[in-house]
Amino acid sequence: MTRIAVYPGTFDPITNGHLDVIFRASKLFDKVIVAVSTHPKKSPLFTVQERVELITEVIKNHENVCVESFSGLLVDYAKSIDACAIVRGLRAVSDFEYETQMALVNRKISSEIVTLFLVPNEKYTYLNSTIVKEVASLGGDVSNFLPEFVHSQLKKKLK
Repeated sequence: MTRIAVYPGTFDPITNGHLDVIFRASKLFDKVIVAVSTHPKKSPLFTVQERVELITEVIKNHENVCVESFSGLLVDYAKSIDACAIVRGLRAVSDFEYETQMALVNRKISSEIVTLFLVPNEKYTYLNSTIVKEVASLGGDVSNFLPEFVHSQLKKKLK
């Protein structure tokens, strides 16, 4: 049986912290699907298709990782791809409360899918896409926070 994990998020844009979690998960599961969300309450800088393309480019050398977009309930999507786990990254204590709440709701909806929390390398614990976009939009250097390809696309998008 193939063990499939789904790592959901908006990834607007994908950061080195996200990649750290993806690559850690890829060592634990046979297949990791990075699931780009079409979150109705967010106004992303990059379109869903652009985000899928950015992620596809930066994970291309990892055979057991792929990218898809989804909408609707995460647990419904996870079931539709036969995932056994949802992977979530925890950066700080503030993430823990929200992520635990979501994990418990997901378990109520679908008890057969577990949520696995992974802590990224400590050098990424302060990092998120919102901060990266804000710093970049104000002219700050975010090259250490993003894969080179994503950084170049972000600079183009902000011009």
